[in-house]
Amino acid sequence: MDYGKFKYESAQKARESRRNQQLTVIKEQKLRPKIDQHDYETKKGHVSRFLSAGNKVKVTIMFRGREQSRPELGFRLLQKLADDVQELGYVESSPKQDGRNMIMVLAPHKNAKAKQKAAKEPVES
Repeated sequence: MDYGKFKYESAQKARESRRNQQLTVIKEQKLRPKIDQHDYETKKGHVSRFLSAGNKVKVTIMFRGREQSRPELGFRLLQKLADDVQELGYVESSPKQDGRNMIMVLAPHKNAKAKQKAAKEPVES
């Protein structure tokens, strides 16, 4: 067998497999349990922008001091955020307490990119 031919074919296969890969980007948004309504709306806008761009979003709630004894506040806040952006993405990993932080991962719907492209293109009648 010709070694040069084998090497060329393996390089072609590697290049083709790299072309079909999709890079997943995880954006992070940090919140506090006692967030004001306007600040929450701003953070929600960032999360929706990330999801509509096709990125996953890791939402972290940071607890400090006495807030750690009330994790249900953070859980309710994460559930509210998930409900507010449910048309753009779904909860990939449910809220989990991790020391001082509570973490939830949101992922965009599978056809989010197709919807975004269709919305940008003008419709001809």
